Amino acid sequence: MVFNSVVFLFCFLPLSLLLYYLVPGRAKNAVLLAESLIFYCWTGVAFLPLIAVLIVFNYLWALLTARAKAKLRGLLPLAAVLVNLGVLVYFKYANFLIDTVNQVAHLGLAALNIGTVLPLGISYYIFKIISYEVDVCTGKIAPEKNFITFAVYVLFFPQLIVGPIVKYREMADQLHDGANRCTPARAEHGAELFVFGLAKKVILADSIGALWTDIIGAGGVGLTNVSTPLAWLGIIAYSLQLYFDFAGYSEMSNGLAALMGFDCAANFDLPYISASITEFWRRWHMSLGTFFRDYVYIPLGGNRVSTPRFVANTMIVWGLTGIWHGAAWNFLLWGLYWGVLILLEKFLVMKVLDKLPRFVSHIWCVVLFFFGWLLFAVTGLSNVGEWFCAMFGAYGWLGTSTLWELQSWSYVSLVPVFIVGSLPWAPWLRKKIQAWAEGDPHRAIVAAPQKGNTAVPPCQVVCEGPVPAGRARAVTAVNVLADVALLAVFVLSCMSVVSSSYNPFIYFQF
Repeated sequence: MVFNSVVFLFCFLPLSLLLYYLVPGRAKNAVLLAESLIFYCWTGVAFLPLIAVLIVFNYLWALLTARAKAKLRGLLPLAAVLVNLGVLVYFKYANFLIDTVNQVAHLGLAALNIGTVLPLGISYYIFKIISYEVDVCTGKIAPEKNFITFAVYVLFFPQLIVGPIVKYREMADQLHDGANRCTPARAEHGAELFVFGLAKKVILADSIGALWTDIIGAGGVGLTNVSTPLAWLGIIAYSLQLYFDFAGYSEMSNGLAALMGFDCAANFDLPYISASITEFWRRWHMSLGTFFRDYVYIPLGGNRVSTPRFVANTMIVWGLTGIWHGAAWNFLLWGLYWGVLILLEKFLVMKVLDKLPRFVSHIWCVVLFFFGWLLFAVTGLSNVGEWFCAMFGAYGWLGTSTLWELQSWSYVSLVPVFIVGSLPWAPWLRKKIQAWAEGDPHRAIVAAPQKGNTAVPPCQVVCEGPVPAGRARAVTAVNVLADVALLAVFVLSCMSVVSSSYNPFIYFQF
């Protein structure tokens, strides 16, 4: 079950919210656990024993770690981390490793019969569990004694398939406060986030994604026929599809969490406005970057080491980041690609770019984004090479295909719309309206959104301070229009879900 499905939107979500809101605070965690189990098992129960065993094991192991003697306090969490990583490696990377060994050593090892579909959300909940075990060991948190509460943390369905990777210490207080968890303001904010996220996914991402499919998908133009303009257009389309796909799902996830009474940190913060690769990765999949920083980079010594070790630490982190996204060589190279760029920026490039206008830095980033997503999107190193060559005219400017051979030429005219949609115009407009309402055109007022969702503020204008009567009425009118627009966006999104059979979710594979 995915968030942009008919079953979820019209059956599971309303029924789960209704039941969740009706039960008293002390019973909300039990209800939430039952709903998360239904969500997890909707397409089958094959992997239910796996996650059940992991939950029980890590719950008991953390309690054991907290009571262990000092000599064992370091070994016990290490064992837990190895067990959890072992599960992840087995299901996600075992056959990839076997194939690699067979290609290098020609051993002819048989592939494991573990299926072609990963256990739902395994990359996310394994990392959540690892952060919990490490934090218990280091004394940052006490082990959770209530089994249901711990199970809710692991299985929490708004975060199960797309994250963010939330640490237990960030959710602990909310998990234990069922009585004050659900408020009208938090529910309103959650609804706004979910609706806008849904629109980004089903209206924007799926639309521009159809253009990418027309180029490289089955029945499309095909890799061997890609012209130079089409090669550039294709990777631009994929970059925008990935942006709105992940941004949309991240907002839907945080919106659902808010509807359930939880404030979660933003996972996505307008990364395409970045002026450096380092800034980009502080804005894209923020929870994953934080995880690798806290549990890999800093334990390795971070940047407080010699230059060779710093370089090694950086490349280790980015190699792991790449392979986390998929069991394939192109993902590993994709991660190393970003690591090399970050090192180049630190030691060389930014010394030059800092002296130039910001738009120059932005152009630098945008071009590198496209090359990076090429490694991400196109499987097979030979295919990546062919596409790269096509982008620079190696097969002729027009090749054997032209732009006019696209099945959906109308999408091309929408590319500027999607580019504008990836820019922070909404927060800018909201800030201007707030400043105008308070009578100070030079004042930069930022409405305080719900905790942790600073990347996606509420759609309504919230003014701080006295507002003249005339301008107050104007702000009220703007807020009414925002509510109407929100409802219209939701209706259009639902219509798109019902009528469309094309609803890929790129990050679902992780």
